[in-house]
Amino acid sequence: MASTCLQMSGFLLSCFGWIGIIIATATSEWVVTCRFDITTCKKMDELGTRGLWEDCVLSIDLYHCRSLTDILLLPAYIQTSRALMISASILGLPAILLVMMSLPCINLGSEPQSIKHKRSVLGGVLILLIAICSIIPTVWFPIASHRESGLVTFGYSLYAGWIGAALCLFGGSMISCCSGDSPEYSENRFYYSKQRAAPSTSPNHAKNAHV
Repeated sequence: MASTCLQMSGFLLSCFGWIGIIIATATSEWVVTCRFDITTCKKMDELGTRGLWEDCVLSIDLYHCRSLTDILLLPAYIQTSRALMISASILGLPAILLVMMSLPCINLGSEPQSIKHKRSVLGGVLILLIAICSIIPTVWFPIASHRESGLVTFGYSLYAGWIGAALCLFGGSMISCCSGDSPEYSENRFYYSKQRAAPSTSPNHAKNAHV
């Protein structure tokens, strides 16, 4: 019962975390950049937001965005962050499906429990991989942006990525840990322990039976 609750909790956390990672990947307000203070940057039209897909300039009367379409001219941290976040978003679908099909309330025909156990472990490992793929860009991107153009604060996209990565990390760990021993291993262990516990025939008992 406890393992079932942990698996269900891990599944829900992973779902919400995957949604957060998708939001972070699709939106572009990762960081707010400025070389001076905010008031000066607004007057000089140098207060901007930066994301994976576009750079925007914020001022009192202007909101202008420039799409980052020149892939070969982009810095390495933007290209790497794009690749990792897209990979995490794509891997989330098979990972969530694997975990969902391994829940105790879902049965696919008359498959043995060992198959559901392997499916659950594989789904948990994929979710942990998603968390790692999203942690790297959400940490690297603000550091590189600060070195390049100055950093004022973090945007909501970056917070969504952090929360999504943390939820996937906890959810994947819960799913992988609550699976326990494989049913086949448990049955074999019970069989061997039963064989070892079987009483052996003593010589005295054999003699009495012969007489």
